[in-house]
Amino acid sequence: MAIRKLLLPLTGTAAGDAALATASLVAHIWNAHVTALHVRVDSRDVAPLAGEGLSGAMIEEMMSATEKESAERARAVRAMFERFATEHGTKVQEPRAGVREPTASFVSVVGREEDVVAQQARLADLTVVPHPEAGEDVSSSDALHAVLFDSGRPVLISPQIPPASIGSRVVIAWNGTAESAQAVSAALPWMKRAEAVRVLSADEYQRRGPDAAQLIDYLALHDIRAEGLTFRPIDREVGAGLLKAAHDFGCDLLCMGAYSHSRLRQLILGGVTRHILENSDLPVLMNR
Repeated sequence: MAIRKLLLPLTGTAAGDAALATASLVAHIWNAHVTALHVRVDSRDVAPLAGEGLSGAMIEEMMSATEKESAERARAVRAMFERFATEHGTKVQEPRAGVREPTASFVSVVGREEDVVAQQARLADLTVVPHPEAGEDVSSSDALHAVLFDSGRPVLISPQIPPASIGSRVVIAWNGTAESAQAVSAALPWMKRAEAVRVLSADEYQRRGPDAAQLIDYLALHDIRAEGLTFRPIDREVGAGLLKAAHDFGCDLLCMGAYSHSRLRQLILGGVTRHILENSDLPVLMNR
C-alpha cells in the first residue's frame, strides 16, 4: 500500500527543520500529504498547583504567562513551516482525495502532546518524529513513545542531518519477534521500490521465532529479492554492530521492531532499541 498521509509533530526546535526536510522527501517519493502538528500547552494544567500552596492570583498569573508563551511558540513554529514550504515549493492545502503531488498543511491544537500525537497518528500511514537536540536523550521522547506504544502505526525517526535519499537501500533488522514482523509489514512498500534489500540478523539479537532465512523466503512471495547477512556485535553492543552493518550496506532506511524487551529494562540496562535511538544517523522506521 502506498504512503498517502504523514504526521509530523513540530515543537520549533532546530531538529524540526531536519524533520521537515525528511518528511518532505518522503512526501515527494510517495506524492503524499504532510500534516504538520503543533500541540500547544494547556494553561489549565497549571491549576493543580493550587494544591501546592500557591494563591489564586499567582496561579492566574502563571496561566496567563503559559498561554502567552504557548501562543508565541505556535506562531514561531507556523512561521518555520511556512518558510520551509515556500523554500521547497510545497503546496500548502488541506489533504484531498485524488491529489497526486506532495502537499502539506499546518494544525495547531491545545492539549497534552503525547496524547494528541498518538491519537492523530492512528490515521496516518507514517509519523515522522524529529530527532532530539544534541545532549538530549531520544529514548525519553514522549512523542516518539506515544506513537510507538499507543498509535499502532509506524514511526520514522528523522536523523539530525536531513538524508539525501530514503528507501533506495533498505535494511531489515530481524530477530523473529512480533515487533520485527510489524516492522516488515510497514516496510513492504519501501522494499518493493528499493534497489536493494538486506536482512541483518545475529545470534545475540535473535529471539524465539522465525529466522532470517524464513523471512527472506517470505519476502520472495511478495516479489522482493532480499539478501541475508549475519552481523557481529561491537564490544558486545548488538546495536553498534547493527548500525555498522547498515552503514556498510549503504543503507538509507533501517527498519526494525522496537522494545522486544520492556521499555523500562532497556532504559535502565540498555538494549538494541535504546542504542539505535541514541546513536543512529540514519532514517529509522520503527514499530512496536
